Amino acid sequence: MMLGPWSLLLLWGLASPCEGLLETVGTLARLDKDELSKAIQNSLVGGPILQNVLGTVTSLNQGLLGSKGLLGGGGLLGTGGVFGIMEELSGVKIEELTLPEVSLKLLPGFGVQLNLHTKVGLHGSGPLGGLLQLAAEVNVSSRVGLGMSSRGTPTLVLKRCSTLLGHISLLSGLLPAPLFTVVERTLFKVLPNLLCPMVDSVLGVMNELLGATLSLVPIGSLGYVEFTVATLPLISNQYIELDINSIVKSAAGDLIDFPKPRVPVKVPPKQDHTSQVTVPLYLFNTVFGVLQTSGALDMDITPELVPGNILLTTTSLATLVPEALGNLPPGQHLLLSLRVKELPTITLQNKKATVSIPATIHVLAPAPQGTPVALFQMNEVLTLNAQLAPSATKLHLSLSLERLRGKLDSSSAYTFDVSHLEEWLRSVLRAAYVSKLNVVLEVGIPLPKILNVNFSNSVLDIIENAVVLTVAS
Repeated sequence: MMLGPWSLLLLWGLASPCEGLLETVGTLARLDKDELSKAIQNSLVGGPILQNVLGTVTSLNQGLLGSKGLLGGGGLLGTGGVFGIMEELSGVKIEELTLPEVSLKLLPGFGVQLNLHTKVGLHGSGPLGGLLQLAAEVNVSSRVGLGMSSRGTPTLVLKRCSTLLGHISLLSGLLPAPLFTVVERTLFKVLPNLLCPMVDSVLGVMNELLGATLSLVPIGSLGYVEFTVATLPLISNQYIELDINSIVKSAAGDLIDFPKPRVPVKVPPKQDHTSQVTVPLYLFNTVFGVLQTSGALDMDITPELVPGNILLTTTSLATLVPEALGNLPPGQHLLLSLRVKELPTITLQNKKATVSIPATIHVLAPAPQGTPVALFQMNEVLTLNAQLAPSATKLHLSLSLERLRGKLDSSSAYTFDVSHLEEWLRSVLRAAYVSKLNVVLEVGIPLPKILNVNFSNSVLDIIENAVVLTVAS
């Protein structure tokens, strides 16, 4: 059975966010009301949609909007308009509108109370001739519902709009009291129709920004993450909460899906005047899964890829495990073929991120016939520390080799103790393989787009099975 919009709003209104919400897969975003208010204010300052409604900004420093917009030069209050019956007032029209000040209150179970406080300037000719200038303070009050669009994105819908006329000042010219009263009454009748469309236009801008949450974010050329809103938005007195699904696909469009974590994430409380995004371990696992299945974590290491002080030759092996060389002479170049056939394991806990990569390393030497000779094969587990750094749109990872643990899998010669090679192999992997990994990982872990919130200066906290980014509003 299909649910109508009122049913959806009712269901949504019964829910409210709770501290310590348990999450397992989704990216949880908590958007502070200050961030919402700031986004609305920014849309008023320079948005093209707002300019289409109110006219061209002529003096941004003073916040005044010019007379060529819908509220200006058409003379909505001029001759032939509302004041057309009064010959004493000639061509009175709205010429100026001060950039509105935004105040916002979240309404749990409904949406948003949005107030825009502005000043309207009216110019015209007075009854005795000469310039007539008036200024009126106006508060535009609106109730806005928060629900879901047909596309599955959060959407703001204007439910009610009214205007409250405040103090009216006569800045220049003469206006008898009876005419002043007519001006006041007319403004009461006209301003809602003139200024409430401004709220609709602001909501249009906001819904475009909220709609960007439903987006495809590339993982280099290997695949992409599709962010979708999983449930109806939740709202409290301080923030709006979005549960965002992260679906990872290969470049061919195939779903990259791995077992969900069994242990749920304990999401920490959000501090006042901050916005928060919790990135689950599952997203890290699937991004690394894309890299592994595409072969991006594999590498052939040759002498040209390591510094001159690290010998990748049979000479270096001769001093460590001479029995592994067989009849090969010293001074021959070696090739290390590293293959990652199993998924890496990412661990997030105790403010630390680590990546464990199980790798098979074949050590080969050239032969006169041109086909490399397999000397031996090792199964190694590389444990790497991951330094995380946020940018505006993603989490960046930088890896460093912490330890190496392995065993000999096969050898063309005698069995030997592979631990003798550990220091040499660690030097080779640090110089060549870890550098390559960091280039591959420049794709980063994508973050969802939420009202263009910039997380580059956020505080990063690694908790059990998740990373929490917190940015001041």
